[in-house]
Amino acid sequence: MSLLQCKISNGIALLTIQNPPANAMSSVLFADLVKHLDELEKNDDVRVLVVHGEGRFFSAGADIKEFTSFKGAEDAAAVARKGQLVFDRVENYSKPVIAAIHGAALGGGLEFAMSCHIRVVAENAKLGLPELNLGIIPGFAGTQRLPRYVGRDRALVMLTTSEPISGVEAGKIGLATIVVSEDSLLEEAKTLAAKIANKSKQSIEYVLQLLSSTRTSSYHEGVEEESKLFGEIFTTENAKEGISAFLEKRKPVFNK
Repeated sequence: MSLLQCKISNGIALLTIQNPPANAMSSVLFADLVKHLDELEKNDDVRVLVVHGEGRFFSAGADIKEFTSFKGAEDAAAVARKGQLVFDRVENYSKPVIAAIHGAALGGGLEFAMSCHIRVVAENAKLGLPELNLGIIPGFAGTQRLPRYVGRDRALVMLTTSEPISGVEAGKIGLATIVVSEDSLLEEAKTLAAKIANKSKQSIEYVLQLLSSTRTSSYHEGVEEESKLFGEIFTTENAKEGISAFLEKRKPVFNK
């Protein structure tokens, strides 16, 4: 049975984590996620992905029961690397991935959410990396992604105290992209996804590519790549349509 259900409507793929009671990040869930990512990347009708959790949580962490099967450091490191590769795939995905977070995104759940491009968070949600409470550390790139959003010093406090923060606080420090009420969470995430889905697919792909490169490229390398891609996209039919629509004061109709 799949732990990740997918429904497609109006260019939006809604992925629902169904791994009760805590929607734990497990090896089976990772496999399901990769399968869906592969399939949805080939589907030209899908422009945006929205991920949320069924029940009380987005995801309250990794599947701790799987940890008991580790025979040593090599097993643990291999599982960590597997999770890192899956979340790298999400972060470098060619279509925007929006995490709609309610209840809790803790440990591996937050590490997954941080790999998504956008996080729409309920104001009463709890976000944190509590691994030190177990005498371990985050293994799915939590120590690397968290400082990107909140800065090194704040990340250090969150990691070493293991105390979660609220969705409101996450918004203040840059961990949450948008903060909304829990009642409107999924609707707000879908509304945002719909706005993105109306844009040119190629434009979105180029933006994601350029933003991804900011992590490894210098400013001068980045602007050089930007000018190159700007030149490429300027010759497309979608660019012609977008500019014509602007001048004619109408909504553009992009072909892909």
